Amino acid sequence: MSAVPQLELRGVTKRFGGVAAVDGVNFEIAKGDIVGIIGPNGAGKTTLLNCISGVYHPDGGDRTFQIVKPFGSMTARENVGIGALFGSAHARRGVKQAFALADDVLALVGLKAKADQPVSALTIPDRKRLEVARAVATRPQLLLLDEVMAGLNNVEIDEALEMVRSVHATGVTVLLIEHVMRVIVGVCRRAIVLDSGQVLAEGEPEVVLRDERVIQAYLGERYAKRLKSS
Repeated sequence: MSAVPQLELRGVTKRFGGVAAVDGVNFEIAKGDIVGIIGPNGAGKTTLLNCISGVYHPDGGDRTFQIVKPFGSMTARENVGIGALFGSAHARRGVKQAFALADDVLALVGLKAKADQPVSALTIPDRKRLEVARAVATRPQLLLLDEVMAGLNNVEIDEALEMVRSVHATGVTVLLIEHVMRVIVGVCRRAIVLDSGQVLAEGEPEVVLRDERVIQAYLGERYAKRLKSS
């Protein structure tokens, strides 16, 4: 862990109607790290990401999307160009620069050949790639990914894994939510397990996934038997 974390959460809490969806969460992420958040449905994973990104304002604590929403009337290149044009203030650039960057990013995520296709012609996996591309085009320091592998088959998951590795290799810190365990093991250096809004376990994925508390709360005995036989 670096001396000064890129992201630090201390006692982050978010309540809905008096119920704590996120309850006193603490963790740090170093610059250049790639970390996965896992846990059962309703554990507070997406709520936590929304607190980090600013969609929600936490009810307590300090901090220093599953739905694909492209611009349907535009091409893939135009969608990513918009991200480059209207990203964070320090990353904004002229139109020519923005579309040059869009081309680079589309190549990075494997969409170069489909740059001029309308979004309506793209498959669901390609639309997910497009969402990642549009985010990367804003030149983020920290990229939040919420179940980008959901609904993909094994081949598509392998392709998406390579995409995440490629983005991370450019120096972007990545925090992702996933239910696909081979994604967590395949790309993440660290896994954080949430249960009932609290951190249940944290550490290297191979260690965390063998934790009895994690097996009981999330993975189940069926997964545990597969681990023992592997």
